[in-house]
Amino acid sequence: MHILLTGGTGLIGKHLCPFLLNHHKVTVLTRNPIQAAVLLTHQVVAVKSLDEVDFEQIDAIINLAGEPIVNKRWSDSQKRELLDSRIKLTQQITKKINRCNSPPHTFISGSAIGFYGRQGDCKIDESFNDIYPEFSHVLCRDWEHAATKAESEKTRVCLLRTGVVLSKHGGALDKMLPAFKFGLGGPIGHGKQGISWIHIDDMIQLILFVLSHQDICGPINATAPNPVDNNEFSQTLGSVISRPAMLRMPAWVLKLMMGEMSDLLLHGQFVIPDKLLKHNYRFHYPELKPALESLRL
Repeated sequence: MHILLTGGTGLIGKHLCPFLLNHHKVTVLTRNPIQAAVLLTHQVVAVKSLDEVDFEQIDAIINLAGEPIVNKRWSDSQKRELLDSRIKLTQQITKKINRCNSPPHTFISGSAIGFYGRQGDCKIDESFNDIYPEFSHVLCRDWEHAATKAESEKTRVCLLRTGVVLSKHGGALDKMLPAFKFGLGGPIGHGKQGISWIHIDDMIQLILFVLSHQDICGPINATAPNPVDNNEFSQTLGSVISRPAMLRMPAWVLKLMMGEMSDLLLHGQFVIPDKLLKHNYRFHYPELKPALESLRL
């Protein structure tokens, strides 16, 4: 297959690309083709504009691009940047697909479990629709809506609602580790909020699984089948790196430091990957402790 990948130099993209190159031709949309070629090898075709891509010759699209959600405080301008970096590109891709005589058969587009908004301790699968209407939901809702405009008899659209991706290099865990290694880590707030996580290896393998299974479409929860609360996550991480994890971060301190963005850490969801399980995807790391141990933190 010929695959168009956006977000190829991000956490997921840079892990995914080598697997795609084993069997497919890969074109990567990037702002810096030279950097992408160095990071992803010269086997990829790096382009700066969708206008350089002949969509009639593309078999599948994997759209992972977007401004990192926790890099900056959520000012009005930063919220607009978060929205625009996801939605405008997705809209452009959708228009290209819809103009094709022979469009790509698969469009896998990123989203996040933030779609569901903050939830209590109920288990959430893809059919859940009692949404809490906060910014994370609006961001994911509009992102998904832009992607679903490409859906047709010729093109299936898959929406990856991704949880916290566990990787040693990049992502949320990479930001948490320094404090935990100095013995300064611990639960956040009351610690009962859900953390729906996924090992980077499973994240890559499930994308490949979805790519090859034409009967899967629509929202897909990209999370491990055993979410935990923040208390358990902190204790497990501390145990794996042999450090205490007793210093609780008060909610008010986090709100003072991060503003509205602190909602991502103070509230959560317990998300279940029901669609993947029903299609018999077998998780390599269904449990948190072995997943963290495998990363050799």
